[in-house]
Amino acid sequence: MQRFRRLRRDSRIRALMQETRLCAKDFLYPVFVIEGEDIKNPVESMPGVYQYSIDRLGELMETVEKSGISGVLLFGIPKQKDPQGSQAYAENGVTQRAVRFIRQHYPSLYVAVDICLCEYTSHGHCGLVCNGEIQNDETLPLLAKMAVSLAKAGADMVAPSDMMDGRVGAIRKALDEAGFSQVPIMAYSAKFASAYYGPFREAAHSAPGFGDRKSYQMDFANGQEALREIAADIEEGADIVMVKPALAYLDVLKEAALEFSMPFAVYNVSGEYAMVKAAAQNGWIDERKIVAENLTAMKRAGAKIIITYHALDMAAWLKEEEQG
Repeated sequence: MQRFRRLRRDSRIRALMQETRLCAKDFLYPVFVIEGEDIKNPVESMPGVYQYSIDRLGELMETVEKSGISGVLLFGIPKQKDPQGSQAYAENGVTQRAVRFIRQHYPSLYVAVDICLCEYTSHGHCGLVCNGEIQNDETLPLLAKMAVSLAKAGADMVAPSDMMDGRVGAIRKALDEAGFSQVPIMAYSAKFASAYYGPFREAAHSAPGFGDRKSYQMDFANGQEALREIAADIEEGADIVMVKPALAYLDVLKEAALEFSMPFAVYNVSGEYAMVKAAAQNGWIDERKIVAENLTAMKRAGAKIIITYHALDMAAWLKEEEQG
């Protein structure tokens, strides 16, 4: 009879047998940059998360740099919004200026930027709108323009999250033609229309002004469709593919990781973070243990990159374990 418990008898043998290990370098930390001065606004539904103006961004970047994580994923919040989301691709838009600030002062950090119009449009949708319909092909040139403008500002990677069909190909073509063939695309390939995004929409000021996003984000009941979306983005030139959200979609991530020989990312989204924080603040769970378990599950399912609001805390806990 096999005795599996022989290899679980004490912490030393368990450490030798451990199949999946978290590392601070696995993480990207989402950052919200808001236009204005001397701003550090707490996001009420996401304890420990803030909106930063660029003049206060250094406070956070110091912590990020010292944490040992790989870098950040930037989201910009402009003062002025319009139906075309023009601040998304403005040369001196808030996100472009934030990228330049980080590149100048924290060159060791890897800077990925979200490519989407929702934070920049007055209607809050991820694409252009005509007669109440979100326009697919008309949106693609603006997404490509945004990607090029952020690459010019110094972004290391662009991450289209809009879920317009064909946007990866349009962005790849535009980047290559502008001389940025070295800039990779991390595509939100399987992005589901999820209730887990609620706190993010407060943080990024990106809630849709009418309707919902179900006509372009995926039905959460569909798994095989996600594989088709991923295959299409790979064919169009995606370098990394993402599943979002994380916890309720680890089956999709695992199946995709087995199907495609590609690096995968997963986004541990705002609602997942908020639930852990709320339960921990009420004393119902051990936050440190729950976070470690959740993030390990994401890596075990196939994620090479974990985008998470827990990144700084988890990096600190991992450092404590190494030193202890």
